[in-house]
Amino acid sequence: MASASVKDVAALARVSVGTVSNVLNRPELVAPETVERVTQAMEKLSYVRNEAARQLRLGHSQALGLITLSGGNPFFTDLATAAEDAAADAGFSVIVGNSNDRKDREAGYLSLFEELRVRGVLLSPVGDPAARLRRMRDRGISAVLVDTVSTDSSFSSVSVDDVAGGALAAAHLIGSGRRRLAYVGGPIEIRQVRDRLAGARQEVAKHPGVTLEVVDVGALTVQEGRAAGAVIASRPVSDRPDAVFAANDLLAIGLLQSLFINGRLAIPQEIALVGYDDIQFASASVVPLTSVRQPSALIGRTGVEILLQEAEDPELQPRHVLYQPELVVRESSAG
Repeated sequence: MASASVKDVAALARVSVGTVSNVLNRPELVAPETVERVTQAMEKLSYVRNEAARQLRLGHSQALGLITLSGGNPFFTDLATAAEDAAADAGFSVIVGNSNDRKDREAGYLSLFEELRVRGVLLSPVGDPAARLRRMRDRGISAVLVDTVSTDSSFSSVSVDDVAGGALAAAHLIGSGRRRLAYVGGPIEIRQVRDRLAGARQEVAKHPGVTLEVVDVGALTVQEGRAAGAVIASRPVSDRPDAVFAANDLLAIGLLQSLFINGRLAIPQEIALVGYDDIQFASASVVPLTSVRQPSALIGRTGVEILLQEAEDPELQPRHVLYQPELVVRESSAG
């Protein structure tokens, strides 16, 4: 059966097509009894609004796009939830995509969001999509980077000082007497991985006799953490780090499983462990995990606020909000 049209609703409600349009878009302009009559006609006819046609008339939708690096990382789940709440307060919805650290998937979602005529895009990029985002901005789609900053500062960004976070983690481990540190993270092309390593290196350089090795992994996942932990646990004590700083909590949880559960190494007595993000599972792991906390919800809310402001006024100058991380010390490094 064919879907009911606006004309069908107007005929049943005995009003003009323009009145039905006002009920859909500007109900405050219509008498309450007329709104009720039109609404009843819509319900009787099972009328479904043609959102695509509405977007064509307006030039944009009431939706925002969000592309995260990893849908499996609770940090991005918390960020996305806060972004959805902030968008809903402003009358917008959020369409979420996960690039899974892949540039081709990121490009695909950007194309989809263009086709859907979203009002703006929040993006935690895999690489540097500035040229693509500039073309989208020329077509009326604003963009704000979250959890990173643009290399040319041409787009607003909301992020955390990951260099400072890496330094916090290394300083804590060194301050507790550790001298042979390892950094587990990767791929190194990810800006956050590079910056956290840079901060750790800066701190290590201040302390003669302290070393920092880098254990590169293929992804920021529990599975990669387990694999790295198994390799570390198999090494002789003299060749093993006495502290590990993981680029995120998922890696740290995988490391903990291999080192403590499978490798039977005492945490933190034999190896201290620090993660990054302070996801909910960090405090609930078998050995509560020390972690560098990021304000994930605040990043999501602030990103949406800036994005909507720029959507209303494209001439606004880019803003760069940089939050400071916080070290949360727990049993994995406090012994």
